Amino acid sequence: MQKPVFAALCATLLGLAAGPALSHATLEKSEAPAGAAYRAVIRIGHGCDGQATQTLRVQLPDGFYNAKPMPKPGWALETVKGAYAQPFDNHGTQMTEGTREVIWSGGALQDDWYDEFVIRGTVGADVAPGTVLYFPTVQECADGKADWTDVSGSKDVPNPAPGLTVMAGKAGHGHGHGHGQADQAADAGPVVLGDLSLSGAFSRATPPGAPVAGGFLTIANGGAEDRLVAAHADFAGRTEIHEMAMEGEVMRMRQLPEGLAIPAGATVELKPGGYHLMFMELKQPLVEGETVNVTLSFEKAGEVSLPLAVGPRNAGAAHQGGGHGGH
Repeated sequence: MQKPVFAALCATLLGLAAGPALSHATLEKSEAPAGAAYRAVIRIGHGCDGQATQTLRVQLPDGFYNAKPMPKPGWALETVKGAYAQPFDNHGTQMTEGTREVIWSGGALQDDWYDEFVIRGTVGADVAPGTVLYFPTVQECADGKADWTDVSGSKDVPNPAPGLTVMAGKAGHGHGHGHGQADQAADAGPVVLGDLSLSGAFSRATPPGAPVAGGFLTIANGGAEDRLVAAHADFAGRTEIHEMAMEGEVMRMRQLPEGLAIPAGATVELKPGGYHLMFMELKQPLVEGETVNVTLSFEKAGEVSLPLAVGPRNAGAAHQGGGHGGH
């Protein structure tokens, strides 16, 4: 038997032994819209011919930008930087290079165990719908390796690379700054994420040196109960989910560490004086007339990149039909 054929047969048998659901390195979510944040969860379901996986290498595709891997306890983490094939506009800053490969090493993922390795980044706004972005992945063991690096798209190969199919963007590019973008964001239709519809998103202009700002929007839920669990903005050191509520006779602001429930069939409004996003440790002033991006993470619906129109410092009535004061 010729060696290439024998190797392919062994890889096929190895996959069958591991079970069909975990036979290959795969992505938890195989679709994402252009211009949106994407959490690449690479699933590893077996080792190298019975041996434990000690190192995992993942190459990042062109069109996947601003990547940041998640550390794993017990594993060393390394990133390899390189030039992008096309520059990426990250909120007005042109990025020409970034992380192109992620390496977890020093672990011991046994052959009969399962684990996930996470890389968060952004799908380029200019990536054409239908494009498949491949994440070639290699498992290294003590005496061998299992490679998932074939990017042909063929279903017949024994070692397909994990692939992400890019869908049409829901909310335009959502990157960069410029006057007139706030009006475009305000006039755009709602951003749809699963059963959720997000609309009316805005923030307020801040004076130079201001440490905080607020974010506001309306979330309509046409399906089962969900929960807004986290938010992230590159222009802030951290972003939290807050509410304004009465404590006795005093109105106080407090963080919602468990997130904000979005009941089934309900509409939840984040507005001045109520629920809102709090952008803390601002890295730059928010300028009226510009647009900034925030990434929202929902418990069931997943992640979405949302443009916020920056209005005047007293914005509220024009965007939400009332409600001033507070962040």
